[in-house]
Amino acid sequence: MGDGSSSSSSNGDVLMLEAPPSYGRSSNSDAEIIDALPYIDDDYSHESVKKEVDRLVEEEMRRSSKKPSDFLKDFPPLPTFNFEEYPMIGREYERVRAAGKPHSIDRGRYELQLPPPNKMNDETAWKLSLQTAQRLLQYQTLRMENLDLLLKYGPHAWKQHNQRLEVYLSRMQKLAQEQNDKIEKVNRERKYHQQNTAYELNALSMQWNELCQKNIDIKVACASVETHLNELRREAAERGWNLDAITENGQLANSES
Repeated sequence: MGDGSSSSSSNGDVLMLEAPPSYGRSSNSDAEIIDALPYIDDDYSHESVKKEVDRLVEEEMRRSSKKPSDFLKDFPPLPTFNFEEYPMIGREYERVRAAGKPHSIDRGRYELQLPPPNKMNDETAWKLSLQTAQRLLQYQTLRMENLDLLLKYGPHAWKQHNQRLEVYLSRMQKLAQEQNDKIEKVNRERKYHQQNTAYELNALSMQWNELCQKNIDIKVACASVETHLNELRREAAERGWNLDAITENGQLANSES
């Protein structure tokens, strides 16, 4: 029990058999070791364990100096968007980024307005009002033509658009199903390997517990033998025996004889 496989307290009591810190992993590897076995670990289902885990998590959250917004600092910065070729989108992006209100549609260009009262006799003002009226008339004409075209060809265009959307949806659903099948396959393999390994882990755990118990029994037996030897030494000292003088046949020589 004096080897490096056991840990001892300051008073020399053996506490538990313990593996070296580097057991099972490479000393020069910085890879994260994940030792969770969710398909066979059922400790969290125990009420006492669950309460202790929840308490530790809450305590860690209280002691943490990070705020939810601080976790985003660990991610790389967002790429810079370039709207040089799209100035209108760039202005709208800056407005949304600054939390500004959206610009309302300017309907003044679609309203028929007479010249102001102080320009009622101004020929130029009336010409501008006439041009505005002509533009509105042309706009209404184009609007009626578009409505007629929409009534004539709109249903067919929407049907074709819906068909394209259905094809796109079907393709996305197929890709999603393929990914779900891959995930399910990985989970089944993990479950299969973990459940098969559970028997070996349980056997090793039982063996480890038995070795720990045997180690404790040996410690108790050694302590009992040591106590018995101390009693024999004390009794020998009281009788005046010299324990260093041992004959070949293992009998003690009486120092008084």
